[in-house]
Amino acid sequence: MRGGKFGTSLVVAGVAVATLAACGPADEGSSGGEDGLSEVTVTLNWVPYGEHAPFYYGVEQGIFEDEGIDLTIQPGNGSGNTVQQVAQRNTDFGWADTPPLANGISSGMPVRSVGVFLQTGPSSVEFFDDQGITEPADLVGKTVGGTPGDAMYGTFPAWLEINGVDPADVTVVNVDAAGKVAALIEGKVDAIQGFHHDQAPTIENQTGKEVSALPFSDFGMNLLGTGLVANEAMIDSDPELVQAMVRATSESFLAASEDPDAAVAAMAAGAEQAPDESVLAAQLEATIGLLDLEGAPAPGVNSEEQWTDTLTFLSENTDFEGESTPDTYWDGTFGEGL
Repeated sequence: MRGGKFGTSLVVAGVAVATLAACGPADEGSSGGEDGLSEVTVTLNWVPYGEHAPFYYGVEQGIFEDEGIDLTIQPGNGSGNTVQQVAQRNTDFGWADTPPLANGISSGMPVRSVGVFLQTGPSSVEFFDDQGITEPADLVGKTVGGTPGDAMYGTFPAWLEINGVDPADVTVVNVDAAGKVAALIEGKVDAIQGFHHDQAPTIENQTGKEVSALPFSDFGMNLLGTGLVANEAMIDSDPELVQAMVRATSESFLAASEDPDAAVAAMAAGAEQAPDESVLAAQLEATIGLLDLEGAPAPGVNSEEQWTDTLTFLSENTDFEGESTPDTYWDGTFGEGL
């Protein structure tokens, strides 16, 4: 394996973990190692799952090293917390979902997206096949587990309404993020709000039962998904490093899409707390389908229209009160030329 380290300390919400704080302020740039590489950390949106395999594969293949980056991958504890860690300059880059990022920026956090990779959002309602759910109307009278504060919880009522369902006819049960899968498996709820490319393979692996999902994007609501986040100070003081990180991440996602088996093997070898390889493979396969490799110029390249559509939907259908101007939230210059 060339270059890179894999962190194992979980980031706790609202707390700057010591290993992350060691990164130093973003406006000072990342420290250089003895090999001349820039030591860079990226904090994920959650503990490692298949969506993150391209990072581990990029490290193994020397893609980040070729861009002058010695990458350390840190597990996270939710996109909102990851955005906060980037804002506090406790990590160089974050990997976070777009709605929590937009909320963070609207509240004054000095961060911006430098490229969203999941062009199709993975938000969904997940359930066992025996529930017989095939459309949003089938959720009437059902109990759905959700976590207050996350993007799906906030957009779920609007998603029901645009599909002709009165939110009052669906019972939402508040469940901690880490407990949603267990709540579904134990029959405490009929369905859960979740990322179908992550949780569905996990649940099937644990239960041996088929899991289906209603992706929000298939029923009238596609919001940009996860991508790279940087502090504005980092963007201003070291745009070359930001460009290198975006370029290496884009190349790593493309490489992983071309050889997913190798990417899964790299993650299985390099990541602690990772799922079984069969689960990783299913999660990565679903992730690749969300990248829009045929439509986007390259992984991580977005358009103003995508951002405007996402921000407008949040403004009109949720409690999001930020501006709808894309460049308030996203610096698209780093995707140019990919």
